[in-house]
Amino acid sequence: MTTEDVTIGDTMRTLTRRAMLGLGAGAAASLTACGTHKSDGATHAGGSRDDRPDGPDEAGPTARPIGDGSTSYTGKQPHQPAPPVPLEPGETPPQFVVFSWDGAGEVGNGLFPRFLDLAREHDARMTFFLSGLYLLPESRKRLYDPPNNPRGASDIGYLTDDHIKDTLANVRRAWLDGHEIGTHFNGHFCGDGPGSVAHWTPRQWRSEIDQAASFVKEWRTNTGWTDLPSLPFDYDKELVGGRTPCLLGQDNLLPAARELGWRYDASSPGGLQVWPGRRQGVWDLPLQQIPFPGRGFEVLAMDYNILANQSVNSTNAPAHHHPAWREQATQAYISGFKRAYETNRAPFFVGNHFEQWNGGIYMDAVEEALKHIARERDKGADVRLVSFRQFTDWLDAQRPEVLARLRTLGVGQRPAGGWQAFLADPADSAGTSGPADSAGTATGAANAA
Repeated sequence: MTTEDVTIGDTMRTLTRRAMLGLGAGAAASLTACGTHKSDGATHAGGSRDDRPDGPDEAGPTARPIGDGSTSYTGKQPHQPAPPVPLEPGETPPQFVVFSWDGAGEVGNGLFPRFLDLAREHDARMTFFLSGLYLLPESRKRLYDPPNNPRGASDIGYLTDDHIKDTLANVRRAWLDGHEIGTHFNGHFCGDGPGSVAHWTPRQWRSEIDQAASFVKEWRTNTGWTDLPSLPFDYDKELVGGRTPCLLGQDNLLPAARELGWRYDASSPGGLQVWPGRRQGVWDLPLQQIPFPGRGFEVLAMDYNILANQSVNSTNAPAHHHPAWREQATQAYISGFKRAYETNRAPFFVGNHFEQWNGGIYMDAVEEALKHIARERDKGADVRLVSFRQFTDWLDAQRPEVLARLRTLGVGQRPAGGWQAFLADPADSAGTSGPADSAGTATGAANAA
């Protein structure tokens, strides 16, 4: 990490303090949305465009309630890609791109449906890491027993009843549109104190996961609402991965994740644009360092981190900065995509929050980057805009020796002799790349989420 690269943990704590003190009404409102406000047929990515309905899909009449009816079994998820197949010898791997969202609450700013509409327009799938507390009314907050914190405590705000209803509607639509619903856990406890997720044990992580899942599976009981449709999925089967608050605590999370059969975790505190491996039997899919135009260092591909290196602790910096910062953020994402696509084809992961910091420039940057990537795909590039779960499906379908060979490529490194020669007979060189279950990388950029 360079001296210029701001530590996002410090920024997160400052933003939380600003919201607690009521500094800046606009900033505090947007912080609530993203988790820092304190309160007591198959095509590229699945589903051809021609068969997309004009309005949100609806679950069919075969829906079968689960438990209290908060969730239901509705059959196979719509708009999924064809089952993945192994790469042929010498075949160039696709360029996978995953856009993901932490918190995934809709608080009246229209950002959740905005990006659902964008994804539908461009035949993209995403991952939404839902905070369980966003489906729990504040009047029932004592149902939440966070590890090493008082009962009902949370470093993110509980949503209003109307916003819980909006969140339910958008989560429902997201799944029916083919997106993944992961978890961002519950109370978003960061910092250095004993209550921080950084210090939780595997058993405490298991409690946090179980509670997050229960708030999704029992929202009907907890709210008393009987006139809203069920979520159209079995969350016990849907939930196969998550991202921890502030990218903290992964080491002790992984034993709990493995015990639950999770297939991946996206909580590594900063990775590189290289092909991933497993940690403790779970695919380790970290946020990655990407080029930061005009600067001598790289930045994690997340709105928090870009903000931290532009306006430091301010979410409402003077407007004259916004156009240049918006362009810088957009080009950072595009540069990260381009570097991977033109060299090692490592998957490109982007993480964000539904926020309106600095005039909403980071939301605009994500939208413009996704449009750029979709245009490249539509011009013939083998690009797949997928969820983490869909990418994990592809990884699991590949031969271990092929993945091992891909992991020998460094950041921005093209395969020697081209892809046809590089992957012609990967078994011959698999032994040089190290074990598939690796410690991973965690260097350089500031933490976020």
